[in-house]
Amino acid sequence: MKTVVTGGAGFIGCHLVKRLLDEGRDVLVVDNLSRGTLENLKDVGAGDVKWVRSDLRDRSQASAALRDAEIVYHLAAVVGSVEYLHGTEAAELRALQDNLVIDANVFRVCLQHNVKKVVYTSSVSVYPIDMQQMPDVVLSEEDLRYYNPEGGYGWSKLLGEIQLSWMKNIDVGIARIFTAYGPCEPLDETAHVVPALIRKAIMYPKEDFVVWGSGEQTRSFMYVSDCVDALVRLEERASNPPLIVNVGSDEPTSIRVLAENIVKISGKDIEIRFDPSRPMGPLSRTADITKARKILGWSPKVSLEEGLRMTYAWAEEKLGVK
Repeated sequence: MKTVVTGGAGFIGCHLVKRLLDEGRDVLVVDNLSRGTLENLKDVGAGDVKWVRSDLRDRSQASAALRDAEIVYHLAAVVGSVEYLHGTEAAELRALQDNLVIDANVFRVCLQHNVKKVVYTSSVSVYPIDMQQMPDVVLSEEDLRYYNPEGGYGWSKLLGEIQLSWMKNIDVGIARIFTAYGPCEPLDETAHVVPALIRKAIMYPKEDFVVWGSGEQTRSFMYVSDCVDALVRLEERASNPPLIVNVGSDEPTSIRVLAENIVKISGKDIEIRFDPSRPMGPLSRTADITKARKILGWSPKVSLEEGLRMTYAWAEEKLGVK
């Protein structure tokens, strides 16, 4: 059974590819590799996987890459930090337009090639952003009662879900992913909060340990292996109409506590500074995973402390700093 993973050289993608290979699957990685090489796949031990460089914004390239696929995990997307995705109107437009084109091409090709199943990585960003500006917000799948997603990225993921709901010949699983973290996540200017803070701790005191925002904002942190496990289970239960589940932790953690945990792991005497003038994103967003527990039999297994320690060790080696 040929399985294609778009964005398979990316952060979540490389871990998913390794899991599928370990299960004996015939896997093809489709990635444009515009931000790197196959280094992530090598890091997780999947460097000998079959792969093809493809810009999925080009319909003909998408068609060639997905030919003969029976199952498609569609992870390819423009992603990044709050500033990278939402820092300017141009960034919002880029995320919306590029992701819409990528999704439209992949979905149309899946229909043309009679793909049996699609697993799509959506996002917490599809939920109304106004709901996430209050403290202690827990989001369930039923909370998408009206449309006000988070910027261009949120709109692109929402429209991706809608497109899939109209594709009647394919079984679909949709994962609304909250904050995933772990090895192989970018450590550059596009980094999300966990790798960004880990990098600052590793580089301290050469680099100041500055946390964007007040530190009181909360997130739902999930280690990448737990995310991959949910995606694989979603494939098993994919359906038509699509099965949509939240994939994240149901334990909220403030950014202040996250920063303190990372400082503790570093073993350094680090002064934590908060900068409320920098982008901080929504105030709170925690996953209600009742549906995933019931239908997939899934819940996160890796504790935040354990996950942070594994991620810190990887980043320390990657940055060449001990």
